[in-house]
Amino acid sequence: MLAKVSSFAILGVKAFKVQVEVDLSPGLPMFSTVGLPDGAVRESKERVRSALINSGFAMPVSRITVNLAPADMRKEGAAFDLPIALGILAASGALDPCALDNLAVVGELALDGAIRPVRGCLTMAVAAGQNKFSHLLVPETNAQEAAMAENISVLAAGHLLQVLEHLNKVKPLPEVKADMAAIQAGLNHPGLDLADVRGQEQAKRALTIAAAGGHNLLMVGPPGSGKTMLAQRLPGILPPLTLAEALEVTQVASVAGILPPDQPLLTQRPFRSPHHTISDAGLAGGGTIPRPGEISQAHHGVLFLDELPEFKRAALEALRQPLEGGRLTVTRAAASLDFPADFMLVAAMNPCPCGYFGSNQKPCACTPQQVRAYLTRVSGPLLDRIDLQVQVPAVPFSHLAGQTDGISSRTVREQVVKARSIQEKRLRPFALFRNSQMNASQTRRFCALNDSSLKLLELAMRRLNLSARAYSRILKLARTIADLDGQADIGPAHISEAISYRSLDRQIE
Repeated sequence: MLAKVSSFAILGVKAFKVQVEVDLSPGLPMFSTVGLPDGAVRESKERVRSALINSGFAMPVSRITVNLAPADMRKEGAAFDLPIALGILAASGALDPCALDNLAVVGELALDGAIRPVRGCLTMAVAAGQNKFSHLLVPETNAQEAAMAENISVLAAGHLLQVLEHLNKVKPLPEVKADMAAIQAGLNHPGLDLADVRGQEQAKRALTIAAAGGHNLLMVGPPGSGKTMLAQRLPGILPPLTLAEALEVTQVASVAGILPPDQPLLTQRPFRSPHHTISDAGLAGGGTIPRPGEISQAHHGVLFLDELPEFKRAALEALRQPLEGGRLTVTRAAASLDFPADFMLVAAMNPCPCGYFGSNQKPCACTPQQVRAYLTRVSGPLLDRIDLQVQVPAVPFSHLAGQTDGISSRTVREQVVKARSIQEKRLRPFALFRNSQMNASQTRRFCALNDSSLKLLELAMRRLNLSARAYSRILKLARTIADLDGQADIGPAHISEAISYRSLDRQIE
């Protein structure tokens, strides 16, 4: 007898429908799975067998064939355990096959029949709604996560027997609803406070400008000057996540397997800080079928690269495409996938190998050749894509011991939100939201300069030998500074401040 159960599989950050077909036929007892299963899927036969027996069911003494359609797409993970078990029960007559109509099922089985969580459940729930299913059955641990999806009724179970009681109409499972009040409250919480950072007023100003326009930022300074502390507070001054952005962020985290079990929806902007030993595959996304890497996990948030020159050259060059387009294409032997990668890059580095070039704390032990070689580890094309380059000197003792707190994250966030609203109104006809997204024609249109500003920029271009990309970055940055000041026109002061944030260009020239 043949039974069919609908399920979903993950490909990139999206899910696609999988029809689990279970056929019981006469012959020697055996269990085979076809349809391009990976190792975890092939091993499901042992988990399913034990779960059925330990739940009080006899394993059919027949030839069992499981087909995962479409057969030309590779399937990964253990999410097909529960659909396969239900298919076997339906094909053997222990379950009415009609009970599985218009129902999608995902879940991993423990050997005792308990249902374990799976990654990518929110993405599967979104796909189930798009495929017009009325109900989606998920593990209890994934219930709140899946309930965030629209147009789908979510049912949750913790054991195989609970699922059978529901399908046999003995004890229906309740529909799971998301706690929207708690979610909305979490979306407005700023997190770490910028007031904790003493001194560093120039760096705080640069951080505010970066947040206001969505610009990339590089901080250069000696060890212990507060670069990491500043970077960690950037998500708190960015505009709060919208519900749509929170859903995108959560889907990426769920697919990547980093979604905390007690957080069905991520309400704070991501802050990813990979170690400098990370490979290019770890940063961009790796695996036979690629999963989201650190770049995609920072979507709608911040990617912080500490000790920037210590990262492998191949890893840093992987940043070029997403920094320009907000998307990342990863090609492997099995698939070529497109990942979301709309993030802010914040990097930090020492001014030299020993870290004390130009510092009053300690004399630098590096030769000029060593300093230059260290700085040039960051390629010119990557440096061109970083709008702000700011010096972060050591903090004087008087600032550290002072009792006055600095400006709070809430206050800065209000300034940033106000500037962003100006940009959104200006760029709405182009479906853009911030100045850093403008293309060349939009930059020319919205960053027009008067004669004095134009002369100042021309002089800086010649003296600093800046590239055409750096020219465009300066214009966008000046536009953001003017927006923060509430000015419709870009003046010489805005251009001058924007040029001042090209400090590393002056050192490397």
